Amino acid sequence: MDLVSIQHPGGVTELALDGRLNMVTAARVREAIHEAIVANSASIAVDLSKTSFLDSSGLGALVWGLKAAREADGDLVLVNPTEQVVLVLDLTNMNATLRSFESVAEAYPHG
Repeated sequence: MDLVSIQHPGGVTELALDGRLNMVTAARVREAIHEAIVANSASIAVDLSKTSFLDSSGLGALVWGLKAAREADGDLVLVNPTEQVVLVLDLTNMNATLRSFESVAEAYPHG
């Protein structure tokens, strides 16, 4: 999985994931979220438009990131998740907890 961190104005960090978010790659995503929060960017948008697969470990990393961001007075949202990711979110009823948007600008209009 490729992971690119992009800084947006207003302290928003976008994490663009390309590939599979699973047991093997979940720790890397947690680390990137942690680094963003430490850098005073607790507003995090995880771009899943190129994420081909999401398993329970990957979902756990996203939920962990949401909790960590909120503890730092921020938020974590998903951007443009693929059909497979949406299916997992729907099946686990996490679609209400992990909110999805079509773009970073829609998620953080003042960011």
